[in-house]
Amino acid sequence: MGPRLTGDETALWLAAARVLDANWTGAATVPSPGLYPHQWSWDSAFIGLGLAHHRPDRARTEFLSLFRGQWATGLLPHIVFHTTEPRHAYFPGPELWRSSAHPAAPRGVQTSALAQPPLHALVALRMVQASDGADRAFLGPLYPCLVAQHAYLARDRDIGGGGLASLCHPWESGLDDSPAWDTPLAAVDPRGRTYNGGDHDRYVALVTGMRAAGYRAEYLRDEHPFVVEDPLFNAVYLASTHALAELADLAGADPRPHREAAERIHRALLDRLWDESAGCFRARDLRAGRLIPETTVAGFVPLMDPELPAPVVRALTDLLLSPRFAGAAGYPVPTCDIQSEAFDRGAYWRGPTWANTNWLLWFGACAHDLGGIADLIFGSTARLVRQSGFREFYDPFDGSGRGGHDYSWSAALLLDLLAARRGAGRAL
Repeated sequence: MGPRLTGDETALWLAAARVLDANWTGAATVPSPGLYPHQWSWDSAFIGLGLAHHRPDRARTEFLSLFRGQWATGLLPHIVFHTTEPRHAYFPGPELWRSSAHPAAPRGVQTSALAQPPLHALVALRMVQASDGADRAFLGPLYPCLVAQHAYLARDRDIGGGGLASLCHPWESGLDDSPAWDTPLAAVDPRGRTYNGGDHDRYVALVTGMRAAGYRAEYLRDEHPFVVEDPLFNAVYLASTHALAELADLAGADPRPHREAAERIHRALLDRLWDESAGCFRARDLRAGRLIPETTVAGFVPLMDPELPAPVVRALTDLLLSPRFAGAAGYPVPTCDIQSEAFDRGAYWRGPTWANTNWLLWFGACAHDLGGIADLIFGSTARLVRQSGFREFYDPFDGSGRGGHDYSWSAALLLDLLAARRGAGRAL
């Protein structure tokens, strides 16, 4: 830590580091003790951002542990299961996915069969940058895995044919219960499941349908009922594709294919998901052939694209700062339009503020030199932690903590934000 951190910020840093130390298993970091006992894909990506400043050796181990679950197809599963946990410690566990029966799945490792936002190449680049290049050797085993991850998305998940990756399950979005999924989920037959009623039965039905079809790309393209192009997932995909080009330079590989892929994704985001009349990006339901009208925090994440046209950036920032989002929340940024009928300040991804979506928006604000927005998000996130600790998510009006305690990505992302403050000297 450097001289730019105040005494209060130093205390926050040490508290965040203690959470990550306590949640470390020796090979990876659990998201929250007891509640989430396995390794999740984009949790590990966010956690890597914090570990890069606290324990870079653990950041490298975290990534290598995650990628041991990568399938031969290039799919990086959203869960790598810790087999030492009791069988029913978490649902959906290995018995739902049955990955060991699939020839492309890794041997000796049990995983899910879904993707999550591919933040990993961007985090790997930031890990190398945080080490002033000392971590470049880490790219030897990691770079081919990242290339394979992106190749899988381009080959098997460009179901719309326009250059974007498609979600085949709400769990792939990272925003599992977002109201953006209500309409496409309503078309899914729950098949008499009785897991937890309502959408949760549909979640399970989607998995069992994929499993029965052998997780084949052809089934996803031609028959699977839930196929959605999501702005958050694809904005992260684009940011990591730009990062892959930089990592290729560092690894002695050709960056041109990644630059060409980034241009395709950039163009497709604007052509397929930008809703000019609404002033934001929206998810596209490929089965229904239309944009989904619900406005959520995901619609702002394309700010991560540094090449967004200026009018698009202005429209996004106007909406972000309006009373529908940050303008009416004491602890922004809520995950759903406050004025929507679907808004629920206490329900998963339907209103609360989360540290990880705040970080994505902060990163996007920095990409466009939107210092006021970056500082607003920085300060809101720090205030939430000061008031309520490292919680899974927070009430956007009163800042109270909800969900899991000692949540790893909340701690890790605060470390990354504090490290940025140390470097840039911005005020909280």
